[in-house]
Amino acid sequence: MNDTKKILDRLVIAEGTSVFNEGDRGDRAYVVQDGVIEIWRKDEYGNPIVLGKVEKGGIFGEMALIDDQPRMATARALIATTVISVPRNVFSVKLAKCDPFIRGLLGIFVRNIRSMAQNH
Repeated sequence: MNDTKKILDRLVIAEGTSVFNEGDRGDRAYVVQDGVIEIWRKDEYGNPIVLGKVEKGGIFGEMALIDDQPRMATARALIATTVISVPRNVFSVKLAKCDPFIRGLLGIFVRNIRSMAQNH
């Protein structure tokens, strides 16, 4: 039996339910199997700003696993959504198998995205 299948969980997230919140520690990434996840954060006045939507086949929550920083946004289901949960240890094993140049590039991308998000 494939060990990966035993450690990945499929979750159904009810409409309007948060998967994680801005500031949370990231212990897993998610792949949307069906449905839509909205990614948003609060501006300096506490108003929500939608950063984007993640649909079938998209991944979210990976940045916190790449740079071990708190979640920079909240992720919530716009409709009932099914996701595959990818724990940190599985993500780390996959990332470690990548070319060192690609790992370094991912780190730079994440820093740039966080920097841009803080300046807006």
